[in-house]
Amino acid sequence: MRSIIILVLGMTTVGTANAQTMFLSISSDDYVVTNVFSDVDTFNIDIEINMPLLPGTFVNPDIVSVVYSVSGTLVAGTPSGFPAFALQRDITGAEFYAQGSSLSFSISPNAVLSDGIQVAELAGNGIVFTFNGKEIDNGRFHPALLELNANGTGRIQNSDNVPVENPLQQVDFGEEYITDLMFDPGNTTLITGTPGAPDPKRRGSGANSSLGITLLLLLSLFVAVNRRLS
Repeated sequence: MRSIIILVLGMTTVGTANAQTMFLSISSDDYVVTNVFSDVDTFNIDIEINMPLLPGTFVNPDIVSVVYSVSGTLVAGTPSGFPAFALQRDITGAEFYAQGSSLSFSISPNAVLSDGIQVAELAGNGIVFTFNGKEIDNGRFHPALLELNANGTGRIQNSDNVPVENPLQQVDFGEEYITDLMFDPGNTTLITGTPGAPDPKRRGSGANSSLGITLLLLLSLFVAVNRRLS
């Protein structure tokens, strides 16, 4: 009986390890970029979200990691005084939120999850996705604010920063760079489920289904053994 209990616990652990997460990926390669102020047209944002790929509203969801970069050349006279910059961040979700950053979007109830989430499957009519890499008191002028609209337009620009410790590092939205974006909402994928994770719409399938069948078989075996011994 002890062996059966150990095996059941082991199978339960395996089933739990297959919990699904979302992977959000944005690259300048997927957009038509138009420089409005300064010349910043290279950026990448990769975020792993510790939640299953399902319809719903996500405002500052639980994040595993954030890896993003943005780079370009700047016109003279911006608050930083830099001729160019290359910002790269590789941080945890806790660090992302602690520095003042935020993330928000809403997946439509009618979204088809099997091929990932395209911008057209985000709920809303105006701004449907916001990534704000704002950093407070980190001495940075170039963290990105990226917004996407339902109509296939968007913008990436520097976020604002009103530092508490050093007023000389203050910068307002777009004072360093502004770049407009155009894209096809129906063909621009933002979010996918992690590879190998079970499809959340298929209840009773995948690892959870296998675990259930295994537990039933073990329970039947346990009952049969007890009957023979009694």
